[in-house]
Amino acid sequence: MQKKLYFGSNLKMYKNIQDTVTYLQDLVSYTKDISREEIELFIIPSYTSLESATKNIEQSYIKIGAQNMCWEDEGQFTGEISPLMLKELGISLVMIGHSERRHVFGETDSEENKKVKAALNHGFTTLLCIGETAGEKDFGISTEVLRTQLKIGFHDVPASQTKNIWVAYEPVWSIGVNGTPASADYAESMHKEIKKALLEIFGDAGKDIPVLYGGSVNPGNADELIIQPSIDGLFTGRAAWQADKFNTLIRNAKATYEENSRL
Repeated sequence: MQKKLYFGSNLKMYKNIQDTVTYLQDLVSYTKDISREEIELFIIPSYTSLESATKNIEQSYIKIGAQNMCWEDEGQFTGEISPLMLKELGISLVMIGHSERRHVFGETDSEENKKVKAALNHGFTTLLCIGETAGEKDFGISTEVLRTQLKIGFHDVPASQTKNIWVAYEPVWSIGVNGTPASADYAESMHKEIKKALLEIFGDAGKDIPVLYGGSVNPGNADELIIQPSIDGLFTGRAAWQADKFNTLIRNAKATYEENSRL
């Protein structure tokens, strides 16, 4: 039996409200014929676009996510957004620990753990992002860094909540305008380590957690990445920000995966 493939994108601080709605409507239109039993499609827009996004598209086609979330339901947290506020908007997915939150805004593994627990306790699909820096890779400690981020990020999370957990591996050195894509072999080797760590943390329940690769995914490398045994999906950056191009990437990757599965 073929596994479900995951395709998604984080729009970061790009696209205004109207741009986001148009993009999402176009993406639904392009992809609605693809069975959602076969793929999970998700988009994570800016906070200001979330309400319009959830009102204008059907989340059975595209799961809408938030880029971050406070761990408290309410309180003196100026500038933060609580789980209750996101629930009110009909959001079903929350991303935690994106490398920009960690490295630009200084969030720690312990803070990500508080956010993960809050998101899961409120019933959100919780996407934890992990990844090593170029310096950590050069020191040969990539595996240790990923294991640490996973073990602290999921500390005290019961195995019963794994059905709502996704993980995205995004090497920090491969993200953004100047990012260098990881080779398919390197990505696969890190995904294997991630899956091993998830088994240690959650036991057998860890087997079912999808692990997505993100980091300069593009039409030139998507097909090679998606056929790796330990890669369950692609968390795509700017290559996904035009609906027609993302549709093509998804269809090509899916076809390549299916063809490879038959071999």
